[in-house]
Amino acid sequence: MAKNYYSFDKRQKELAKKKKKEEKRLRKLERKRNQGEGNGEEKKEQEEDPLQTSE
Repeated sequence: MAKNYYSFDKRQKELAKKKKKEEKRLRKLERKRNQGEGNGEEKKEQEEDPLQTSE
């Protein structure tokens, strides 16, 4: 009967966990970047609106 390779299974599980964690980190970073850019655009629009109404 074949032996189970628990260390191999454990290593594969650790690698999958690490990969998933890295992907999550990148998603959060991308979301943070997009949110920062979105806020900047909204601020520019808000700044332009008062100028247009005051003229």
